[in-house]
Amino acid sequence: MGASNRGLRYGDGLFETLRYCDGKVQLADWHMERLFDGLKLLWFDLPAYFTPGYLAGQIMKLAKKNQHTSARVRITVFRGNGGPYDPQDHFPHCIIQTWSLPGNGFELNENGLVAGIYRNAKKSMDSFSNLKTNNYLPYLMAALQAKKERWDDAFVLNTAERVCDATIANIFVVKNGTICTCPLQEGCIAGIMRRFLLERLPVNNFSIQEKTISEEDLLVADEVFLTNAIKGIRWVGQCGAARYSNQITKAVFSKLFKK
Repeated sequence: MGASNRGLRYGDGLFETLRYCDGKVQLADWHMERLFDGLKLLWFDLPAYFTPGYLAGQIMKLAKKNQHTSARVRITVFRGNGGPYDPQDHFPHCIIQTWSLPGNGFELNENGLVAGIYRNAKKSMDSFSNLKTNNYLPYLMAALQAKKERWDDAFVLNTAERVCDATIANIFVVKNGTICTCPLQEGCIAGIMRRFLLERLPVNNFSIQEKTISEEDLLVADEVFLTNAIKGIRWVGQCGAARYSNQITKAVFSKLFKK
């Protein structure tokens, strides 16, 4: 990759973060569906061999080479050289990385996360907002703000000033026994664990709905928790002056993540 690479210059590409455990990728079909839908939306020209099965095979080979039985996996896909109007081609250059994870399952954090609200960038609500693109600057700056303020995470707002995401997770709020998360139209990442919970919570007798989440909704919530493919579910104990419990979060973890 040289200095003229469009991925380096413009963030022209996307990535996928997956959890590998005991020889397989968890929720692999959904991860690959999201990745390949994104590649189509970004107009990549995929060679015949570049399939979900091919990528899954490469992940297995790399995990074995790195001697990882449980691992965080990142697939980064980016375009090659060129300026804004003249890419040399639309070939999907690809990097796969793995990092070892402790254990083979999820654990719920004992101490609630401390979070804050990042206000210096707003997430757009457009055709690309649900993708995990390589142009990740709002989330990166929110993460830096969290580190500076000694928060565990930061919440990102969209251009309508409503709660959208955390830096590397989808957000769920609980009020009066009902679990809520914002719809994709609000600009949040189309998270795999978000999709998992929207499918599995109703059949496990939890009340769940998609609705917009204002700052006020966040601050008066009974509980707040975050989800992503690597950590599973984590509960938030504090945002500003707001304090949250975790009874329903614990029940969700026990029912859907503990095993």
